[in-house]
Amino acid sequence: MAAAVDLAAEKFQALLVEERTDRVVVLLNRPEVRNAIDQQMVDELHVVCTALEQNPKVLIIAGVDGVFASGADIAQLRERCRDDALQGINSTIFVRIAKLPMPVIAALDGYCLGGGAELAYAADFRIGTPAVRIGNPETGLGILAAAGASWRLKELVGEPVAKQILLAGRVLGADEALAVNLVTGIHEPEGLLDAAHDLADRIGRQDPLAVRITKSVFHAPAEAHPLIDQLAQGILFESEAKFDRMQKFLDRNAEKKAAKSADTETREKKS
Repeated sequence: MAAAVDLAAEKFQALLVEERTDRVVVLLNRPEVRNAIDQQMVDELHVVCTALEQNPKVLIIAGVDGVFASGADIAQLRERCRDDALQGINSTIFVRIAKLPMPVIAALDGYCLGGGAELAYAADFRIGTPAVRIGNPETGLGILAAAGASWRLKELVGEPVAKQILLAGRVLGADEALAVNLVTGIHEPEGLLDAAHDLADRIGRQDPLAVRITKSVFHAPAEAHPLIDQLAQGILFESEAKFDRMQKFLDRNAEKKAAKSADTETREKKS
């Protein structure tokens, strides 16, 4: 079992990390190369994942200086060989991010290309700014998008659009990404992180255990349903939060009904 990770004590170089009570905010921080994803960044993202697996919280990922991530670090990528590819350096961390217990929100600005796009695809939610440019130009560099785009993208936007991006190098602007639901909202740059926090607040109002289990059930293979749904519901039906939240719902309805009845009586007396 991994040792407990204290994010506040970690000395990050490629990331800026802020931990709050119910969420962690990670900024990709290599502005000199438009936040290109290198081995250092991958290693630091693994540290963040370890912390969130131990203590589940919502994760918000964004970039600095008006860029999410321009892709993988080409200088490093050029030197990688077959054995490096077989290790799945980027795909391993993106799969780990996708499997985090609580939802992941990607706040996208500017370039979101190649490995940066694949990191965004691994998130549960993607929001952006009018400056977003998202796509996978890997085939133009003589490689393929092997860190998730080749199979995640068609699930997100459908096969025709996915093939335009993967095979023809099409890069989507903000309006195009919104139209195919690759992003679910467009916000001005100064309000992007606020919008991400608003979404995290909305998630935070749900029952954490129900959110965690729903995310797991959502991503279960088709053949696991409906059994996994029934087993998961069995767990939640016995949770304290289920009884408390449903009782509060019933109490609120009773109060509204009583108030409405009292108002009706008052009006009848006046008439």
